[in-house]
Amino acid sequence: MTTAEHDPAALWESALGQMQMRVTRPNYETWLKETVGVRYDGGEFTVGAPNAFVAEMLEQRMYSLISQTLEGLVEREVEVRFAVASSANGEYGARYETLADSDTSAPGESEPRPSRASTPFNSRYTFERFIVGKSNELAHAASMAVAEKPGSLYNPLVMYSDVGMGKTHLMQAIGHRISSRGMSVIYSTTEEFTNAYIRAIREGTTEGFRGRYRSADVLLLDDVQFLIGKEQTQEGFFHTFNALHMSNRQIVLTSDRPVSALSLLEDRIQSRLAGGLVVDIQPPDIETRIAILKAMSEGARQLVPDEVLEFLAQRIHRNIRELEGSLNRVLAFADLTGAPVTIDLVKRTIADMVDTAADRQIPEREVIAAVASHFGVSIGTLKGRKRDKKTSQARQVAMYLLREESQLGQSAIGKALGGKAHNTVMHGCERIANQLNVDPHLRRDIINIREALAAL
Repeated sequence: MTTAEHDPAALWESALGQMQMRVTRPNYETWLKETVGVRYDGGEFTVGAPNAFVAEMLEQRMYSLISQTLEGLVEREVEVRFAVASSANGEYGARYETLADSDTSAPGESEPRPSRASTPFNSRYTFERFIVGKSNELAHAASMAVAEKPGSLYNPLVMYSDVGMGKTHLMQAIGHRISSRGMSVIYSTTEEFTNAYIRAIREGTTEGFRGRYRSADVLLLDDVQFLIGKEQTQEGFFHTFNALHMSNRQIVLTSDRPVSALSLLEDRIQSRLAGGLVVDIQPPDIETRIAILKAMSEGARQLVPDEVLEFLAQRIHRNIRELEGSLNRVLAFADLTGAPVTIDLVKRTIADMVDTAADRQIPEREVIAAVASHFGVSIGTLKGRKRDKKTSQARQVAMYLLREESQLGQSAIGKALGGKAHNTVMHGCERIANQLNVDPHLRRDIINIREALAAL
């Protein structure tokens, strides 16, 4: 029997070493890095997690990987349990409590207020670590305002975007800031909320469920679109929303689409969501993407040449998670092989992750054709001298996308659009970049055109 088998801490360190090679760096940093081996009695291994949220995610998403890794080390079957560190003494409890299984009071009993001693928030998701750019500055400003004066400014605050744009980061940053002042915060995904509500109905503990959610100072609910099609849960959510809103408790929600597109939600819910502040987050521009990568490399304490960061930023632009994952993979490969971080290394390392459209630098003719088709104008008109509002807008969008998607310089863009002047191109690109931050219709136009280009 090895020393690691006797010592849970050493055994877990060995397991972490193996799992680090089998999961992406973001997953390792988020879920595994801060865990410890707590107890091993020969048949059961207890993993210590920093909070209930991490413990739950490990059990739901990584149980098989963890158990297989441990069994490979000890050469016998292992049952894995997860525990949470006590904020008071640093020891680990026997289990963890989640929102879905915490409601155990009998009907009519009062439910204790949500814990203020610990939070289920990712330690990396703070305002200090959020990179602000034109694509997200409104959402960031609104989140900061809500965190400073919960319940009094924008209530509810609804943030929407495609996946991987930073909604959850901002939501958890709000939670960090508010809970640090001793206020009670409930953070939950809509799926967890639904499961907890169904369980409460099944077990006859709906009063406890109501007490728990309605006693919070702040409710943070992720992915509200998952309420669609769940009529019974929508009823529970509606009354919870009303109770919190009427008592000036802050509500923050995220969605993958605008409130107006949540058409299958009950009208009364959709109306209440639209009555707050609704903000969206768009894909980051290249300057923001470079800033994100630079901050990541500094956090990892690894020097990455600027040309490498720019190369990555140009080729991966639709999803911040993919952007971060690409740099993580490059840094891990460089660490393992001892190779310097160069553009050639990047090309070899992330070939399967690179955005195909960005990598091939979409031909100018395809961009121009896609813009013309979207706005309903001819390519000749787009390249011509016509200056009505519709044509001018389409022409400036074409300039912007030729810069972003085809990686053309201003002179080349002007030539592609019929000989437009350098200053005209510069003004057009800047105008679209600025409008993207305040005009949701223009942002949707850009997204639709990019989707059309990606489908080519």
